[in-house]
Amino acid sequence: MTIAPETTTREATTHYPINDLLRRRWSSRAFAAAPVQPEILGSLFEAARWSPSAGNGQPWSFVVADKVRDPEWFARALAVLNPSNQTWVQRAPILLFAITRRIREDGKEHGKAQYDLGLAVQGLVVQAIDLGLNVRQMGGFDADAARDLFAIPAGHDPVVALALGHPGPADDLSDDLREKEQAPRERKPLESFVFGTQFGRVYEGLTSDE
Repeated sequence: MTIAPETTTREATTHYPINDLLRRRWSSRAFAAAPVQPEILGSLFEAARWSPSAGNGQPWSFVVADKVRDPEWFARALAVLNPSNQTWVQRAPILLFAITRRIREDGKEHGKAQYDLGLAVQGLVVQAIDLGLNVRQMGGFDADAARDLFAIPAGHDPVVALALGHPGPADDLSDDLREKEQAPRERKPLESFVFGTQFGRVYEGLTSDE
């Protein structure tokens, strides 16, 4: 089931064509109060489940705080975030914490664990965009507090938090956040990070005459 967004998506301006879901993805802080239905949330985790990983190790886990189902638990999870994030995340109906298994079952360090978790989160985010949802990822939280609150075992690390829900009006945000929401979207040019023959040397196949 696809949910029609309440607000206009700020689509990326690209120099080359890309998938429409990637073009529509952006990290808004504006959320509606409407809950996320269980079947929708299940689709997001199913997308994460089928993400690729090194050796099919699937070194990811997610902790869910659902404001509608358990407001008290949501408030406790919300308190783990930096104060600046708490001001707007409190409007989102779902707060997720993505956790990676840094130590493999054989006791060895999993060098690609964070990369694999990133792939799983990307799958979840793209699925969310396809369903008309809004997702904003955050590194601003107290990892030690998250570890204690969620009883995260040794060898596992909380890496990122995600606010998730239906798009809402930016009018509900503070003036400074609303200004950030409306600021132009910018990215580095391809020539600044796509190299040929050696690091720092521009790959000429992508340079343009503009």
